Amino acid sequence: MPDIQTLRDSAVRPTIAARKAISLIGGLGALGLATCTQAAPAFDSDSPWMLGDWNGTRTELAEKGYDFKLDYTGEMGSNLHGGYDHDRTARYSDQFGLGTHLDLQKILGWHDAEFQLTLTERSGNNISNDRVNDPRVGGFTSAQEVWGRGQTTRLTQMWYQQKFFDQKLDIKAGRFGEGEDFNSFPCDFQNLAFCGSQVGNWAGGIWYNWPVSQWALRVKYHLTPELYAQIGAYEQNPSNLDRDNGFKLSGSGTQGTVLPVELVWTPKLNGLPGEYRAGYYYSSAKATDVYKDSNGQPAALSGQPYRSASSKHGVWLGVQQQLTSRASDNSRGLSVFANGTMHDKNTNAVDNYVQAGVVYKGLFDARSKDDIGFAMARVHVNPAFRKNAEAINQAHAVFDYNDPSYLPPQDTEYSAELYYGVHLTNWLTVRPNLQYIRHPGGVNEVDDALIGGIKIQSSF
Repeated sequence: MPDIQTLRDSAVRPTIAARKAISLIGGLGALGLATCTQAAPAFDSDSPWMLGDWNGTRTELAEKGYDFKLDYTGEMGSNLHGGYDHDRTARYSDQFGLGTHLDLQKILGWHDAEFQLTLTERSGNNISNDRVNDPRVGGFTSAQEVWGRGQTTRLTQMWYQQKFFDQKLDIKAGRFGEGEDFNSFPCDFQNLAFCGSQVGNWAGGIWYNWPVSQWALRVKYHLTPELYAQIGAYEQNPSNLDRDNGFKLSGSGTQGTVLPVELVWTPKLNGLPGEYRAGYYYSSAKATDVYKDSNGQPAALSGQPYRSASSKHGVWLGVQQQLTSRASDNSRGLSVFANGTMHDKNTNAVDNYVQAGVVYKGLFDARSKDDIGFAMARVHVNPAFRKNAEAINQAHAVFDYNDPSYLPPQDTEYSAELYYGVHLTNWLTVRPNLQYIRHPGGVNEVDDALIGGIKIQSSF
């Protein structure tokens, strides 16, 4: 079996590799010592880091291939009006992310190779869980996107990436989430309906976004500089969601594989950047029908087990395009975006989702790095899923919404968010926002909710 060096573009003798490996260990040691160096200058508004550059040590390490960061995201939400519970309680949730990125070409001489390691820690509570949504059925969107997937510490990224053929072929392997590469989308909004990969929000039982990781392989090939195709294979293992399995590396509990494919076009229209995505996912694991038994009858009424499907699938489309610039500055201007997903009607609670919005960066000359955004989303519940709730109520002879044992049928939820991002420094942005949720959780009996929020993003 050939050693790893034979798989790279250029061979490196084992003795040289050994010496460079020692250099890597030494560099990581220097990195640890650097954290003890007094920040200089700390809290400089022009620095990308709150703690500064440590008298140039941080930049020097980055130039040698050792890049690392500690990020923080905090989100507050309060239901100002309406919702399932009209109590105006405020909730706070947050996330710390500690990561290191190693340029292995600079460190070890491995051409076009890199490594990423990231740990995350989430804590706090979410206003959507019991104040906005009916807790008997929960909701679809979340007013605080940083909450979720278990308030715990996780290994979120641990991957090796290698490029070949003048960087046309790009292969990544290790532990990471689907949304990192497929159906990816920025996360400046606070509502989950406008943040990150949306497939994972509506097919969450099989597609795991940040901060959950699983064993995965992603292969990308650039057909042209502006067009690439990619395919992935991700371990479908629900046990990775458990709070106690944040650092689980074994494959026990694996049920199948999620196989996404995607075509991505990144043109510049009139010199302004855009990104257009179209993709399809297929899950090889068995999936449970949301309504019928093996005889095609409502399982809740027949008493028979819900029938099983051999797979699950869905599609997505995504568009982001900057339309204008300000004073020939492409970092400022108006951008538009839209996303949509469609899912298997036999096995998925949500059958389709659409959202669209606008973002303007640098609206005011005196605040050229601030941004303002507005977006709207519609989450549509699979009619079969709704019929199943009605059948369950019928089977238990419960028809009063106020009865604690009643299971509210869910239909369509609408969300909107308006935010203004105050770029206080290069390492701190604060985004106050207002969110409006119509029919939270798709339950018509729940009052529409007005939510006030604040999102804080900082880099140490």
